[in-house]
Amino acid sequence: MIDRYCTDEMRRIWSDENRFARWLDVELAVCRAWAEDGAIPEADMASIEERAGFDLSRIAEIEAETQHDVIAFVSAVAERIGPSGRFVHLGLTSSDVIDTAASLLLSEALDTVIAAADALRKSIAERALEYRYVPTAGRSHGIHAEPTSFGLKLLGHESEIERDMARLSQSREDIRICKLSGAVGTYANCPPHIEERVASGLGLKRDPVSTQIIQRDRHARVMADLAIYGTGLERLAVEIRHLQRTEVMEASEPFGRGQKGSSAMPHKKNPILCERVSGMARLLRGYAQASFENIPLWHERDISHSSVERVVWPDAFHLAHYMTVTMKKIIDGLVVNRHQIERNLGRTRGLLSSGRVLLALVEWGMSREEAYSVVQENAMRCWDAVSSGEESGSLESMLASDPRMSGYIAANPGRLEEMFDVGFYLRYVDDIFSRFPIFKEKYNK
Repeated sequence: MIDRYCTDEMRRIWSDENRFARWLDVELAVCRAWAEDGAIPEADMASIEERAGFDLSRIAEIEAETQHDVIAFVSAVAERIGPSGRFVHLGLTSSDVIDTAASLLLSEALDTVIAAADALRKSIAERALEYRYVPTAGRSHGIHAEPTSFGLKLLGHESEIERDMARLSQSREDIRICKLSGAVGTYANCPPHIEERVASGLGLKRDPVSTQIIQRDRHARVMADLAIYGTGLERLAVEIRHLQRTEVMEASEPFGRGQKGSSAMPHKKNPILCERVSGMARLLRGYAQASFENIPLWHERDISHSSVERVVWPDAFHLAHYMTVTMKKIIDGLVVNRHQIERNLGRTRGLLSSGRVLLALVEWGMSREEAYSVVQENAMRCWDAVSSGEESGSLESMLASDPRMSGYIAANPGRLEEMFDVGFYLRYVDDIFSRFPIFKEKYNK
C-alpha cells in the first residue's frame, strides 16, 4: 500500500513489530499451558517470562539464511531467552502460531475500522438531522422522480453503515479462532487441552476441527464484509460526485484554500476525494475475490494462500480505514447549496407531483386509466417546454387548462394547487428519523 494512504493506527497494526508481538503472545500462552502440566519446569518458565522478546534485525538476519519466517522468529526468541528457550514452540507447527496470531491481528484491525465507521456514521447522522426538512428532487434512473429531503438521502447512508458495522462485528467474532492442532489437525504433538487453555487465555474460541490451518472461509468472510462496507462508502461517494456535477451543483466535497483542481483549467473544483474512494472500493472487491480463491487449498493445506494474505490483509484494512477517515472528512466539510437544491426542485415545473395528481384524479372519480393518460399527456407537454427552454408552462397550468379536468377542478376547488405542495412529501420525515437509536434523545423524550 502506498504510504500516503496508510493511517498511523493501521500502519502500527500491520507492522512487523506488531505481527511478531502477536506471535510472541501465542508462543508464551502455549508455554504457560505446558507449564501447568509440568512439561516446562518452573525455573525455565520463569526464565521464559522474564527474557522472552525479539529483535527485528536479528529475525531478518536468521530468515535470510533459513528462508522461513517462523523458524527465524522462534530461533531469535529462543536465542534471547537462553537455554530455557528450547521449550518455545513446543509441540507446534508454524501455522498454529501464524493462524492464531492472525486471528488477533484481524480482530484488532476490525476493531479499528468499526470505530472509524462509527465516527463516520455519527457525522452523517448530524448532517442528516441538519437537512431533514430541506426538500430536494428525488431521482430514479438519474431522472427527477418525487421530492424527498436532503436529510433522508443522507440518513439512508447512515443506516447502511449501521448494517456494515453489524456485519463487521459478526465477522470479528467469527474470526477470533485459536488453532493448535498440529501439522494435519490431529493434535499429535499438542493435546486438545493445551489448545483450550491457550484459547481461553487469549480470549479466542477453539476451532472445532482444523487441518494444518484454520479454514479460509472464515477469512474470506472478513474480506467480503470489508468489501461490502467499502462498496457502501463508494455508493455515498458516487452520490456526492453526481451532486457536484456542474449541471446539478447541489453539494460538493470540501475544497481547501490553496487547493488546485487542474494544471490546465484554474476554474476546476473536482470531486477527487470521492473519486479516490470509488477507486479504492474496486481494489477492496478485488481483494475479496482473491480471498475466495484461498478457500479451496490442496488436502490439509498448501501454501498458495500465504502470499495472497501477506498482501491482501494489510492492504485491504489500510484501504478500508483510509476510505472511512476520508469519507468523514468529506461529510464534515460537505458544502450543501440550498439555493441550487431549490432551483433544481423547480426545474421540471411540477413534474415531481405527477403521481400525486394521478391519485387525486382517481379519488375524485376519474378512472385510473383515463387519469394516467391525462396526467402523462400534460407531463410530456411540460417536459417539452422545459427541454426547449420555453419560459412559461407548468404541469399545474397545463392540467388547469385541460378541458378533461374542468369538471373535476370545479368540484374540488383549490385542490389541484394543493397537489403541488412539496411539504406533502416530507410529512413523515420525523417518523422515519425517530426509528434510529442515534436520534433517541430528540424523538423519544
